Amino acid sequence: MPIPIRYNLRSLRVRWRLSLATALGIGLVVAVFVMVMALAQGLNATYVTTGDPRNLLVLRQGSTAESNSQIMRDEVTRMRYTEGIARDAHDVPLVSAEIILLVYLERRDGSGGANVLVRGMKSAGLALRPQARLVAGRMLAPGRRECVVSQRIADRFSNCQVGESFRSGATEWHVVGIFDAARTAYESEIWIDSDEARAVFRRDFFGSVLLRTDGPEGAATVKRRLEADRMLQVRVLTESDYYKEQTQMAGPIRFMGGFLAVVMSVGAAFAAMNTMYAAIGARTREIGTLRVLGFRRREVYVSLLGESVLLALVGGVLGCLLALPLNGVATGTIGWNTFAEVAFEFRITPGLMGKGMLFALVMGVLGGLLPARMAARKPVLDALRAA
Repeated sequence: MPIPIRYNLRSLRVRWRLSLATALGIGLVVAVFVMVMALAQGLNATYVTTGDPRNLLVLRQGSTAESNSQIMRDEVTRMRYTEGIARDAHDVPLVSAEIILLVYLERRDGSGGANVLVRGMKSAGLALRPQARLVAGRMLAPGRRECVVSQRIADRFSNCQVGESFRSGATEWHVVGIFDAARTAYESEIWIDSDEARAVFRRDFFGSVLLRTDGPEGAATVKRRLEADRMLQVRVLTESDYYKEQTQMAGPIRFMGGFLAVVMSVGAAFAAMNTMYAAIGARTREIGTLRVLGFRRREVYVSLLGESVLLALVGGVLGCLLALPLNGVATGTIGWNTFAEVAFEFRITPGLMGKGMLFALVMGVLGGLLPARMAARKPVLDALRAA
């Protein structure tokens, strides 16, 4: 019969200081793992939820992002009246020629500044993004150097509240509205009129064209016609697919999290191993007595390995609890394509905590294998003679 689990629980309780130190060590490793993975998951979720499947995004052929694409004004005019593009109530095609720019803004907390993404768009731009809605002020009016700012940007940077102004070069931009973009990538943007943007920043091109189609069949028709037009030389994809491609930004964070987890888990596994060696050294006669009472080596091995796993799982729970308060906390990182700050939230999900517990379990098994094997293979007489 197996050794009762209460024997292991009593052992951990008797050596509570050593057990607590080991559990905390494993807990800190799990907490770091969960927090770094929550960063990557939050960034990934921000891009995956961005975009409307009814919209098509047009880029220059060979471009991977709006920031390195160039589309000329006459090309936008040629695209505008392509068959299959939806129209608004005034029979105007739902097309927005847009351009991506950067401005440098100081943070509200005085910790320095950062590049912030500015999107120049046409008046149809807001209608093409139904997930965004104004929460304060009004929409910008072209020709007045006005802008609307995302709630995240307004909270994080100076001079970005309604009624305030910020300067970029020789131009002062007046904030007339704040929008909420429902945790999408647009939370990291400031919106201005695209013609003003080209004039102020001296650009003679647009970066992309966003348009709404009549439906799946219309989207296929528009995509086929635009890509077949040799005078355009463009790449067309759905807005949702474009932002899914941008999730590669989370790759380096995942790598960093995995690397840190491996390095720190080695130390945590050795800590668990040290705890088990110390516990076994102090219980040599107990282990010999268990063998005399009829418990086999395999049962001793499983019992002590289970004790190590139990200790690690307690550490895993502590680690998840330590990381949990960060769920939903807003932060930012630098985008690889734009070199601007991207705002997003830590996303700690049940699945991620499950990975943290699995990670703790692996550390417990690695930390208990050798000590448990040593105890199980110890001769009975040697164990009974131990002081």
